[in-house]
Amino acid sequence: MLVETVCSAVSAAGLGIAAITAYRKRFLAATRLAAYSLVPVGLVMTGAVGWISGMVFKPVVWAGFGVLGVAWLLFMTTRAVERRTGGTRKERKAAKAAQREAVAPAASAPSLGTGRQAAAPAAAPAPAAAAQQPKKADEDFSDIEAILKKHGI
Repeated sequence: MLVETVCSAVSAAGLGIAAITAYRKRFLAATRLAAYSLVPVGLVMTGAVGWISGMVFKPVVWAGFGVLGVAWLLFMTTRAVERRTGGTRKERKAAKAAQREAVAPAASAPSLGTGRQAAAPAAAPAPAAAAQQPKKADEDFSDIEAILKKHGI
């Protein structure tokens, strides 16, 4: 009986604050306050408050919450370990094999150099550069494909 009275008083106070907020032309905030203030009365009317108050004083219920907490802790620990190690042994082997296949042999070489190194290939003879033009375009795409495969795209 006391719990129902307290919930009703809290709801009445919340609705009063919502009315003042609506008077100040803050209708969205007033609607949100009204929604929150109606929750305690709704819980009392559905009987959830009586169920919760009866549940609080039972030791078996607290033991059940303890068991749920331990289960949650174990679940989260396994998830953290799984993320850190990368899954099962088969998944790690498959990922390592896919990574070896995805990386092109020249992909580990740095693509940017100093200004002097970049100028040296430009001084190469024109016929050699013209002969390598189609092949270089294919290599560029293979590098891009290797990078995309490496990232799983």
